[in-house]
Amino acid sequence: MNKTIAIVGAGPGLGLSIAKRFGREGFQVALVARNKEKLDALVAELRSHGIAVERFAGDVTDETSLKQAFQFIEQCFGHIDVLEYSPIAIPADPAGFAELEVTAMTPAVVKHHFEIMALGAVASVQQALPEMLARGSGTIILTMGAAAKGFMPMAGAWGVAGSAVRNYARTLGNAVRGKGVHVAAVALGVFVSKDDPFGDPDRLADRYYALYQDGKSAELFINHLPPEMIELDKG
Repeated sequence: MNKTIAIVGAGPGLGLSIAKRFGREGFQVALVARNKEKLDALVAELRSHGIAVERFAGDVTDETSLKQAFQFIEQCFGHIDVLEYSPIAIPADPAGFAELEVTAMTPAVVKHHFEIMALGAVASVQQALPEMLARGSGTIILTMGAAAKGFMPMAGAWGVAGSAVRNYARTLGNAVRGKGVHVAAVALGVFVSKDDPFGDPDRLADRYYALYQDGKSAELFINHLPPEMIELDKG
């Protein structure tokens, strides 16, 4: 039976590349996101490469919706071998980035990003983790931005939410150590784009697959941001 990867927050960039990379290794792919129409385009692309894939509508801020998506994944593919979680709310209007800045962010802004990045991660993991533990096998990869590892005033709201995800990933990894489940945090300090020398999504997807194969590393930090954008903790 082929293994299955569930990608929550799947999009046309990194999510699609991860799906292709694991799909080339024989994985079945379950794509989870809110927008069915956007997922349809990803499904068509993956099927053109001969990858077994289905899309499942699920809102990471709605536990009922997310639970239903995972139930459908189980019905379609059986258990999940790899869970990759990487939703992030990117403002549609460039002016919207101003509200992420640490001196301007409000409780409402922080709550919005925390629900998507942190609470959604916990809700997704809880749908896959019990079965992984019962089986004694599984991989969970939680993705966040570099603000989870360093200090980025321009992305203060993402830093608050991402830091929580990173702490959750590392703590959960400690809790399940020795039980056959590998949990890893991935912090990305790159611009994910085909035109970026460091953030090419296909190259990043290779790193994700290597992380899965390694089965031990608790964290992967890929950072190519200039020092003026991020201050790394030297403590």
